[in-house]
Amino acid sequence: MDAKLLIDCRNDLGEGPIWDAREGALYWLDINQARIQRLDPLTNETRIFDMPLRVTALGLRGRGGFVCATEKGFHFWDGQGTRLEFISHPEEGKGGARFNDGKVDRAGRFWAGTMDARNASSALYRLDADLSTRRMAEGITISNGIGWSPDNTRMYYADSLRYCVYEYDFDIERGTISGRRVFLQVEQDFGVPDGLTVDSQGCIWIAFYDGWKVARYTPEGKEDARAALPVARPTCPAFGGAELGQLFVTSAIDGLSEEELKQQPQAGGLFVIEAGVRGLAEPLFAG
Repeated sequence: MDAKLLIDCRNDLGEGPIWDAREGALYWLDINQARIQRLDPLTNETRIFDMPLRVTALGLRGRGGFVCATEKGFHFWDGQGTRLEFISHPEEGKGGARFNDGKVDRAGRFWAGTMDARNASSALYRLDADLSTRRMAEGITISNGIGWSPDNTRMYYADSLRYCVYEYDFDIERGTISGRRVFLQVEQDFGVPDGLTVDSQGCIWIAFYDGWKVARYTPEGKEDARAALPVARPTCPAFGGAELGQLFVTSAIDGLSEEELKQQPQAGGLFVIEAGVRGLAEPLFAG
């Protein structure tokens, strides 16, 4: 599979792509630049929202707009301007940490984890429809990709600095996780497991930061497909398009030297892969 450059947006830390079927548009982030970006694939028009905080993950909201994880907790965003409506901040006062990746489950809860590159003091949180929060996992380094099997019995969750993706038993009725085990463990030179998504066949697509690739794994943890990218730091994949058959992939410039940037002129761009399989529709946050 080949990855094609869709937009040469040169994001410092491109992240969090999400397909909004309500609008037929793709949203994604540049976390370091505190930007939300929106692409209309029909017109190829891109709109940029310069936000007051670094937004790190987006989830679609049933009432319209989005639920967000940010550097300062959970917020709502109406999708129109640049104002964020504060919900809560479960790690307020913890210096050097922020939220990172997040997703909405199919019961309408928003899950998002924190990151702190200095130690394993981060956690995974669940934001419920009544806007209460619960800590669901702890002892995490950098929380990253999260996703669920099509039958809602398994949850996948990346702990990046352990080069690991965990698998949990998932109870969709209760919103609980249990039985954590290692789904995927890779060596450092393979790349850092970053964002992930699950396709309609139950296979897991993972972006490998500093790994130059997105790889697809069966539910048994076996790699069965790989897409090479012309950039070292792909960050997150997400299915989109009218038939959910396109895999959009964000990437990053952050930390690359001048020489590396010369070798990777498309770094920070938004890419698209014709994956040959469909993704799953994004659920809506119920709050």
